[in-house]
Amino acid sequence: MARTVSAMAMALRALDLFALLLLLLLPGSISGASINDTTPLESFLTSVQSTAFQVLGNENGTFDPKYYVDLPLKQDLEVTKSAFVNLSRSNIDKGSRKLFHLLFSRSYHCYSTGRFNEFVSEHFNVPGTDLGDYNLSDFANTPERFLPKVKDASAREFALKIHSLWKVLAKKIKREVVEKPQRHTLLPLPNVVVIPGSRFREVYYWDTYWIIRGLLVSKLYETATSVVGNLIYLVNTYGFVPNGARSYYLNRSQPPLLSESVKAVYAETKNKSLIEEAFPALLKEHSFWSSDRFTVHIRDGHGVKHVLTRYNANLYSPRPESYIVDTDTAKNLGSSQEKSKLYHQIATAAESGWDFSSRWMANRLNRTTLVTAYILPVDLNSFLLQMENNIAYFAKLLGKKELQRRFHMHATSRKAAINAVFWNEEMGQYLDYWLVKRNATDIEFKQQKIYSFDKQNQNTDVFPSNFFPLWCGVVRPGDEKVSKLVSSFKKSGLLLAAGVVTSLRETGEQWDYPNAWPNLQHIIIEGFAGARSVEGLALAEDISQRWLKSSYAEFQRVGKMLEKLDARYCGRSGLGGEYNPPTGFGWSNGVVLSLFEKFGWSTKSKLTC
Repeated sequence: MARTVSAMAMALRALDLFALLLLLLLPGSISGASINDTTPLESFLTSVQSTAFQVLGNENGTFDPKYYVDLPLKQDLEVTKSAFVNLSRSNIDKGSRKLFHLLFSRSYHCYSTGRFNEFVSEHFNVPGTDLGDYNLSDFANTPERFLPKVKDASAREFALKIHSLWKVLAKKIKREVVEKPQRHTLLPLPNVVVIPGSRFREVYYWDTYWIIRGLLVSKLYETATSVVGNLIYLVNTYGFVPNGARSYYLNRSQPPLLSESVKAVYAETKNKSLIEEAFPALLKEHSFWSSDRFTVHIRDGHGVKHVLTRYNANLYSPRPESYIVDTDTAKNLGSSQEKSKLYHQIATAAESGWDFSSRWMANRLNRTTLVTAYILPVDLNSFLLQMENNIAYFAKLLGKKELQRRFHMHATSRKAAINAVFWNEEMGQYLDYWLVKRNATDIEFKQQKIYSFDKQNQNTDVFPSNFFPLWCGVVRPGDEKVSKLVSSFKKSGLLLAAGVVTSLRETGEQWDYPNAWPNLQHIIIEGFAGARSVEGLALAEDISQRWLKSSYAEFQRVGKMLEKLDARYCGRSGLGGEYNPPTGFGWSNGVVLSLFEKFGWSTKSKLTC
């Protein structure tokens, strides 16, 4: 990133004042990407982000680009933008090229740092100040019937400390966001929000499922219902659940777990009114994922036609929250068209939740070879089958027999497609299917009305997602595939000292080796535990114990819950990614509490590495 600053500075030295202001206010002109993908506020805030990076640098690796697109404006955009232009003008002697060149000298940066920080302080509030603390009315320090199977004193103390974190992560959207939305990238939501924590100051879609699971363990039924209500509101407002509750996330969704969130809350509360409220939104979300944008038709080896789904974000420019990162990634591409294609693939990888991973890369070590939109993912299609089964179940509860029948048929058809296209008998796993040839020197995607299945297009790399069909109901208890999946997992190399590793390749990307993510642990554990096989249950308990010990050890070491861990060592933070490891942490808390509830912890077993 330091090289990017140097190169940009050299380019800017050759420009006059007008060109400088154009670059600051029209960030798309730097990247070669259209700025029509972003709102005027987002475009301006990416200008502030770029300027901050040029002025402040990233010497200690602490620069966070997301901070600058989360800034709430104190005044309307045109007033703030005018002040930004005046700030630039005040540092330039229009009549002196020599002084203009000094803009990028060491003395300029020292001077500019103070001026720039003054500008930010004067015209913006600190990110997160558009949220207020929220008093959870259903919170109890020690809830009744809380984790009855956790007998060990240390384990119980650990669980109660995590339970108490909900008070820290629970927030309310301030009235100013509702009254003056034009000054905020934060989206207004009607209910209490429970955020992941640290730099993630907003609701995230698939994070919320594990947050809800943790809230339910904590007996926060009212809060969990309200949190689900926010997701329903987002679907009713935008037609889908965005990646997160920021305007710059409206170009993509995330793994669709709303129906499973509703089901989890209903299982604990038996609140049928929640099903009635959620049902129209679930139908709307299913229509979103069934649209032509995501749908792929494929004919299997027996000539049977199937319909499957891909991720496909609606963005062809740099992500505002990572503008300087994305433009740096694309800097060596030759044309604006190539850059736009890459930006689309980057955003699509973010839609998958696995941003970033060798799973989506033609060259596993090169992010510029992302082809996420050209891949049919096992997990997405498994989540959608789960959604279809859940909608059929909810339709039955509501007495909607025709919809029950229709969604049962959807789920049956998708199950056939998943087994036909993703299942690999030799490996005993479900494998992502590529719509392009991975080993081609120049990958070119050609949209087809119907693709023909080619087994060579299955990605034989091993990922935890290859086993997600167990959790999502593709593979049912008693299915012969259960024992094959258990046996294959044991031989896969994914299970390390502290849990399930995200891949077997060390690439520097955070959704690869050696990182272990709590949500992936939970899906794998519940999948094997729910398969009702002796081997599967033993494997699930083993993984759970490894994860709980590692989470406890790291909590004891740093006093905080982390977003991810290192699978190689018990009690060590995860690595890589576009940001420093955040703490809080929503889904980490939810997974630990859920595992304690399911398996307990006896006095005979120490919660130590």
